[in-house]
Amino acid sequence: MVGFSLEAQKRLAADITRVLSLYGFIADAYIIEFFTDNLWGSLPPSWQAALADLQPPQLAALLLENRHASEEEARYSSVWPLSLLAFKASAHTLAFPRRPSGWAGKSKEAGRPEEFRDNQCQSSRLPPLFRKHVKPKKQHEIRRLGQMVKRLSELTGCRQVVDVGAGQGHLSRFLAFGLGLSVTAIEGDPRLVAQAAKFDQELVQALRKEGAKRGGQVPSGISLEGPRHVAGWVDPGAPWTEFWQLLQHPEVEERGPAVDRGSFGTAGVDPGGEDLPGPPGCGASSAPACHTPRGRQLLLTGLHACGDLSVALLRHFARCPHVAGITSVACCYMKLTTAEAPVLPGPGPPPCPTAPGYPLSAWVSGLPGHRLSYKAREGACHALEDYAWRLKGHSAALRTHCFRAALETVIRAADPAKKRLGVQTIAKAHRLTFGEYARLGLERVGLDPDARLEPGPLQALLAQEGKVVAFFSLALLLAPLVETLLLLDRMIFLQEEGFHCQLLPLFDPAFSPRNLVLVAAKTPLGSALLDVAAED
Repeated sequence: MVGFSLEAQKRLAADITRVLSLYGFIADAYIIEFFTDNLWGSLPPSWQAALADLQPPQLAALLLENRHASEEEARYSSVWPLSLLAFKASAHTLAFPRRPSGWAGKSKEAGRPEEFRDNQCQSSRLPPLFRKHVKPKKQHEIRRLGQMVKRLSELTGCRQVVDVGAGQGHLSRFLAFGLGLSVTAIEGDPRLVAQAAKFDQELVQALRKEGAKRGGQVPSGISLEGPRHVAGWVDPGAPWTEFWQLLQHPEVEERGPAVDRGSFGTAGVDPGGEDLPGPPGCGASSAPACHTPRGRQLLLTGLHACGDLSVALLRHFARCPHVAGITSVACCYMKLTTAEAPVLPGPGPPPCPTAPGYPLSAWVSGLPGHRLSYKAREGACHALEDYAWRLKGHSAALRTHCFRAALETVIRAADPAKKRLGVQTIAKAHRLTFGEYARLGLERVGLDPDARLEPGPLQALLAQEGKVVAFFSLALLLAPLVETLLLLDRMIFLQEEGFHCQLLPLFDPAFSPRNLVLVAAKTPLGSALLDVAAED
């Protein structure tokens, strides 16, 4: 969003809150309560008449994709009420674009990007060394985000990177070995840290074998220094000084492997530049050299850092003088703390209730109607493009929501106190009869799986599958609007603090739904990052 002024961002946030104040009840609704709470009846009668008989491909074309009217599915079979047309137009107009302007790439094979055309499991644009143990979606993400981090490194002159929430280290490994950056990977689960170190060693072994075949030559574009892994919990409510202390003096640390330079010739070796000075005792004799940041600048990155963790990284960027820039790809918006729900259940220390994850900016905090329910934030994590694909293909899996909503009526009839229970995903539910599905679902919530089902009333509910799909499509249309408000809040916060930022669609949204990367720096960014976002 280059050239998108702060004032324009503020106006957009205000417009979105006005739309959500009118139609937020749709985003707040739980589809499993479609029948128990008469969700269809909550829509205006004119909307019900327009949507009731639409086929799934029409819902995709007319609502979610906003296709040109010359296409068969995009032709209106009736005159829609102006309020429904305005709802649709507002949702499409106010949401951030999810593809770069002029982007020519097309998703193939039910959402797979062009790089998987020849092999659905192996990206043709990621070197083979970095594809092992990595699923296709993650291959796409680490390649694209790695390019963005590398470009930010060039713009800021900073090659030290801290990858927070690093998991098994796939991004860190690519940044270090593949792009020649000095990387510290932080992960809260020690088991994942150990796994990441193991994968690093496997890559080093592969490098040595490759070097032996090449007569001691390093493969082109490969660095010989691996990432350093730190096991530690980043408390979203803690000050940046505590985060800095974790980097300086971790309780658990796995030294990244460095390839013995003696096993290669000097040609093609990327020495990786200078490492930052670290704590006493960490000197030139260490293998690898100490990456612990002290006294110099570093970059932060988080690939789908969950809930408040993404917000914590933005706060650390804003308040820590040693952080020069950040790339942040968020996810799990429902796990954000809010002023209304300052503490969420889960592992780790409780966050600080005076600093919720949303809203972050003073501007959004002051907007009437800025509050977002748990369900609205959870809906913002859904994959709109994937659901549109199912609609276009008239997928049998579309009936799953109707099955679950009908099951909710059975559960509450048996025990009215049981509401919104987590049934969990029932494998291949769309291939089951409702009786088979109900039996499995009842057993999972502790009710009699052999309870007698009344076929007449249930069949009447199941016959409304089209209405369930239509209502869910309306809710999904609002999902990008909610995500836009959440990310606008973060952009405005960074600018209120005096920093430069851009929001760019980086991943193929049909392959990786949370595809927007927020890039910020303490120096102007210009338009240099646009090339990375659009270069596919």
